[in-house]
Amino acid sequence: MTSLAQLGNELYSGKTSFPFIGKRRIWYTIAGLIVVGSIVLIATVGLTPGIDFRGGSEITITSIASPDVGPANDVLADEGLSSGASVTTMGSASVRVQTNELSNDELNTLSTALADAYGVSDTDVSATTIGPTWSSDVTNKGIRGLVIFFVLVGGLIWAYFRTWKMAAAALLALGHDIVVTVGVYAASGFEVTPATIIGVLTILGYSLYDTVVVFDKVRENTDGFATQNRSTYAELANLAVNQSLIRSINTSIVGVLPVASLLVVGAFILGAGTLRDIALTLFIGMIAGTLSSLFLATPLLVDLRSREQVVRQQAAKVAQAREERVAAAGDDPEALAAIAAAPAAAPVIPGHHLGISAQPKRKKKRS
Repeated sequence: MTSLAQLGNELYSGKTSFPFIGKRRIWYTIAGLIVVGSIVLIATVGLTPGIDFRGGSEITITSIASPDVGPANDVLADEGLSSGASVTTMGSASVRVQTNELSNDELNTLSTALADAYGVSDTDVSATTIGPTWSSDVTNKGIRGLVIFFVLVGGLIWAYFRTWKMAAAALLALGHDIVVTVGVYAASGFEVTPATIIGVLTILGYSLYDTVVVFDKVRENTDGFATQNRSTYAELANLAVNQSLIRSINTSIVGVLPVASLLVVGAFILGAGTLRDIALTLFIGMIAGTLSSLFLATPLLVDLRSREQVVRQQAAKVAQAREERVAAAGDDPEALAAIAAAPAAAPVIPGHHLGISAQPKRKKKRS
């Protein structure tokens, strides 16, 4: 059985290669179906905005021996506030009640009734009201921050790689990650809180980091690609993805495992809260970001660059050179196998194909 380290070496050298670029139509179809499904979830199920975005009143009761939503629901029913209200347990000793915006008198009355229902003192009950103006301001700032992030990141990638096509491919893959994450979040029924927005912005950076690492390898492999007739731009880009595959997998596992632990703790141990909201966003976003950097970003880049005249001319030159090598090889199976494996192999260092070391050997001194 091939070890992960051995597989990584084979992928880097080109001995083993997965057709990330060659099968890109399949990846596009799968990604498209997932995005459409996410959009359908967002449109039908919809997001559940938290109190920070919709406005309203919130009461938190602490120091409860055994938290239960029953007493709070009974109080809400008695006060005629059940409509639009929600009650959730938080951790092992707290209950949170959220309602539509209440006046100060209504909020005080409800707080007192909840304290009596759970048998706690008034000091164990905290109440707050968030108005529609503040919640609208939070929403607008979140959208504005997302737009500014896209603009700045797109400009930075463009300047770093000196081509807008890498920036466009990276941002398209990033858009896929956002839609998928939001779609899964809508299906979960979790409330959208400021922690959710923080999680989304965090996964944007994580996804871009992985994509930029792959693109940097693409740039390294394709530097001066037009001067050789051994591999096309698409083949060299595919090699770059294979060379980055094990690294991306290892990085993702290291990042996802602690986030998964946070999600389990937040969802099943501590109950509703900030930890659960941000953990779900990070968990889905990290997985989607890793997959998009491998299966979408580089294939999109290849499709964008395949329209360039220099790329098309070089591909034609490679095809012609291969036909000539196949004709010269005749029926020699070893020569034909070497020609077939050439597109996946790692770029040749000048001098190495002649059996010459890139660095001159030092003569040993005689004792």
